[in-house]
Amino acid sequence: MTGLRQVTALYPGSFDPVTLGHEDVARRTLRVADRVVVAVAESSTETKTPAFSLAERLEMLKEVFSGERIECVSFRGLLVDYARECGADVVVRGLRAVSDFEYEFQMAQMNRELNPDLEFIFLTPDAELSFLSASLVRQVAQLGGDVSSFVSSPVLERLKRRFQAA
Repeated sequence: MTGLRQVTALYPGSFDPVTLGHEDVARRTLRVADRVVVAVAESSTETKTPAFSLAERLEMLKEVFSGERIECVSFRGLLVDYARECGADVVVRGLRAVSDFEYEFQMAQMNRELNPDLEFIFLTPDAELSFLSASLVRQVAQLGGDVSSFVSSPVLERLKRRFQAA
């Protein structure tokens, strides 16, 4: 992007499962960064029981972003430490609604205290995807609902296998 130095953006999350909203934010990040690292956190700041293991979530991300300039990894520990390790210049977070802002703002402020050199960018997904959350997709899929318009086909197949077997 800069011509002089490659800009690396880190897009962290739980991605349980990765939704079209997540995909939209990651791909749009390529407009402002040369390299995007989508990073699945081993431990979440929220206490939720994941539907998919860390390895499964990472596999889904790699399937969804195959052939793109988007690297998919997992990380453990503090976000700022991993950002330093992967050479991230910015951290990208998606904001679906005003309700997301307060939490994300607090997290960004804390992380900036821990690493003042790290910048934070907030992106909103496409308006058609702004209501979408991984939690909602999980709940609908678990109850047998059609989530095909909210996730990519590899993710849809995994959701079907996971919840039909339950």
